[in-house]
Amino acid sequence: QVQLVESGGGLVQAGGSLRLSCAASGRTFSAYAMAWFRQAPGKERELVAAINTFTSYGDPVKGRFTISRDNAKNTVYLQMNSLKPDDTAVYYCAACRTSLNPAPDRCFSWGQGTQVTVSS
Repeated sequence: QVQLVESGGGLVQAGGSLRLSCAASGRTFSAYAMAWFRQAPGKERELVAAINTFTSYGDPVKGRFTISRDNAKNTVYLQMNSLKPDDTAVYYCAACRTSLNPAPDRCFSWGQGTQVTVSS
C-alpha cells in the first residue's frame, strides 16, 4: 500500500489558480498510475486527471487543469487554472491500476482529501 497526503487546497475567486500537491510514501511510486478525483456535495466522485503511461482528463477540466508528477520527489501535482464555482469540491489523490480514465474502483489507495472552494 502507498500512503498519500494532499495539500494546497483553499478558497480562490473565479478565474484564479491553485496548485494541489500529493506526497506519496513508498519506494515504488513510479510504478503506479496517479490520479486526482473530486467530489462535490450530493454528487458522485469524478475523475479530474490521471497520469502514467497515459494522461487522462475529465471533460469539465480539459484545457484548464494540468496533472504532472515528479517521481524523484514521490509527488503528483494538479495545476488548476481559470477556476470556476463548479470546480468547488473535495479533491482526492489516488494511486490507481491504470491512468486511462480510471474509475474510482480501479484505485487502491486514497488521500484524505483537500477542500477547494471557488467563489463567484
